[in-house]
Amino acid sequence: MKMTRYASMLATATGMLLALTAGLALAETPEKATTQVKPDSQGIQNGSTVKLEYRLSDEKGAVLDTNEGQEPLIYTQGQGQIIPGLEKALNGLRVGDTKHVVVKPDEAYGPIRPEAFVEIPKERIPEKMQTVGAHLVAQTKDGQPMHAFVKEVKEKTVVLDTNHPLAGKALTFDVKIVEVEAPQAK
Repeated sequence: MKMTRYASMLATATGMLLALTAGLALAETPEKATTQVKPDSQGIQNGSTVKLEYRLSDEKGAVLDTNEGQEPLIYTQGQGQIIPGLEKALNGLRVGDTKHVVVKPDEAYGPIRPEAFVEIPKERIPEKMQTVGAHLVAQTKDGQPMHAFVKEVKEKTVVLDTNHPLAGKALTFDVKIVEVEAPQAK
């Protein structure tokens, strides 16, 4: 049930799934495979438009999201459109290359932040949503959606967790480079 909820949420926001604030680093496992290097293809560099397939798994190996067998994810290298550590790990790869990358929690969606737990009066939460694990979507002052999960139901209040669902988790990406378009000359 939890994996389905996370997969559904992640599927609706694939860009959000991979986007993070700049400055996160990467922890890699030893290269599992770099295959089918094509000497005539250009490697990924800043400004390259990249198409890739990916599978995202958690620490236990459960698949959280994938686009395998679907349309590839398209991003521009160096633009902060995917997790910076993953972006760094892909630098220099060529069409056909595959890579296994493990990103530590501090280098992914961050640690679980205690200040992201908020306590709200019960009357502000619909009664049917006052169940541990319930997923709520609110709107921030600037109109952006904010996801929260019911962590605890008390006598007069409900404790919500507004951390990203993947906060505090090590993430494993298995990627395959499908296409690399050289940076456009300016």
